[in-house]
Amino acid sequence: MSIQRPAQLRQRLASVLLSLSFTCAWAEQASTPLPAVQTSQAPGFFRLAVGPHTVTALYDGHIQIAPALLKGRSAKDIQSLLARMFLQTEQGMQTAVNAFLVHTGKNLVLVDAGAAQCFGPTMGNIVANIRASGYQPEDVDTVLLTHLHADHTCGLVLPDGQPVFPNATVWASQADADYWLSPKEAEAAPTGRQPLFKMAQNAVAPYQKAERFKTYRTGDAIVDGFSVVPSPGHTPGHSSYLFDAGQDSLLIWGDIVHAHAVQMAHPEVSIEFDTNPRQAIESRKDVFRQAAGKRWWVAGAHLPFPGIGHVRQDAKGHAWVPVEFGPLPSAPKK
Repeated sequence: MSIQRPAQLRQRLASVLLSLSFTCAWAEQASTPLPAVQTSQAPGFFRLAVGPHTVTALYDGHIQIAPALLKGRSAKDIQSLLARMFLQTEQGMQTAVNAFLVHTGKNLVLVDAGAAQCFGPTMGNIVANIRASGYQPEDVDTVLLTHLHADHTCGLVLPDGQPVFPNATVWASQADADYWLSPKEAEAAPTGRQPLFKMAQNAVAPYQKAERFKTYRTGDAIVDGFSVVPSPGHTPGHSSYLFDAGQDSLLIWGDIVHAHAVQMAHPEVSIEFDTNPRQAIESRKDVFRQAAGKRWWVAGAHLPFPGIGHVRQDAKGHAWVPVEFGPLPSAPKK
């Protein structure tokens, strides 16, 4: 029988103690319950520098759109286009609802206001995300509406009918106002669409009462840094807004696209909600050509959040190039 020396005994004892400590630590860790699964997302805002100015994309929520609402290609073609982008689900296409806040240095401009609760609980997050992004609804001095559909206007008012943006002047095209705010047009509309007229009228009512609702015609000046790019068809006065920051420009195009997987490659595909499908198709083709040719940044109300990117010219049609996440340039020191 071999006799271990003191040094060997000490080494073996240290090894045993170390093994015991690992075993105890593992047992203690194994007995500690896991925390609850977390399902909340980060607040829905994203910033982009356009020239020296800052644009904040705001996520209002999402809605499911049935592929059958898309017109101009066969159901098989549409299913194939959606499938290659992994977008088809049993519930339909998940379609984002976005708005955009532009700090021009002189004005804080909100383009579109979201749906609030007009279309259910999956939307209505604009105000919360404005606050999360560091602003307050009272800071907004101008609201530009691309059109008067409820998913762009219901967010203008609180449930009690008070304005969400009490210090803002709200702008819409004269053609859209003439249509959506007309009792005569509402009465003549199909029964299923008549509630949309009422929603639009309710949304702008407190601003009209405060004399803060204004309309413009093509060529009118509205707010410094912005010009109107007429893009009718989806509604009679549907408009896009070009924010020109000198060396950089951003086109906020409203509802030019509802299904990027389909309409980028096939702009001839319209959607059931278009007031004038043929005109909407021509507007989409024209906007695509301009955005790709001039390399504008683009922001879309129904593009995947944050809804910002570029339009790329392809051999056949166009493609969507989403923005990459990254930091903004540091603000100059005062």
